[in-house]
Amino acid sequence: MSTKKQILVVDDDVEIKELLSEYLAQAGFSVLTAGEGKEMQRVLATNTPDLIVLDVMMPGDDGFTLCQKIRRTSQVPIIMLTANSDEADRIVGLEIGADDYMAKPFSPRELLARIKALLRRSSYTKPTQGRYFIFANWKLDTLTRQLISLTDNSATELSGSEFNMLKLFVTNPNQVLDRDALSDATRGREALPLERGIDIQLSRLRQKLGDNSKSPTLIKTIRGRGYVLITEVSYDD
Repeated sequence: MSTKKQILVVDDDVEIKELLSEYLAQAGFSVLTAGEGKEMQRVLATNTPDLIVLDVMMPGDDGFTLCQKIRRTSQVPIIMLTANSDEADRIVGLEIGADDYMAKPFSPRELLARIKALLRRSSYTKPTQGRYFIFANWKLDTLTRQLISLTDNSATELSGSEFNMLKLFVTNPNQVLDRDALSDATRGREALPLERGIDIQLSRLRQKLGDNSKSPTLIKTIRGRGYVLITEVSYDD
């Protein structure tokens, strides 16, 4: 039985499919392809890829719609491709559950690096015993990617990066996570020196958790080492 990681490339551009199939195969991956949404669904009915590369502009359902459909039943890593470099499209893709986003034309080498980073992230995300993580006064729904209050059952939407960061914390409670681990989980790469992106994302996540950023009690800063989620975590179906 093959131990190769399996990548599904969904794009109506035949040249891109052929290019990525050859390039990723040479990098040691098993590659599946689909040209539009219905073909993608047929492939997914008989295969469980480790990562999906998903184009935005395709005939029939676009990539945003397909990403939402995938997220209803699966947390497979998704990298979206688009010919539109507009930041708004990138934000939409990440908000609906994509893990990364690249504008066309793109470098196959950079795409390969991002694929490896996402697979690395999924490898250190521990398997759970149910759909929900329950901690403090919250429940994290890994299917809908919502943060649900145990007080009033209200749901808070999380961006893709916020969900990835919180999931990393709840799968590793009471363990110090350094900035590189958080950056790899949310941005697919190690943190750059003096980079503020992680601080901004962490601040937004604390705000949604009602964790006072000036004196946090849930996600604490360990000076010189990183951050730690101070709570017990349980699972539920």
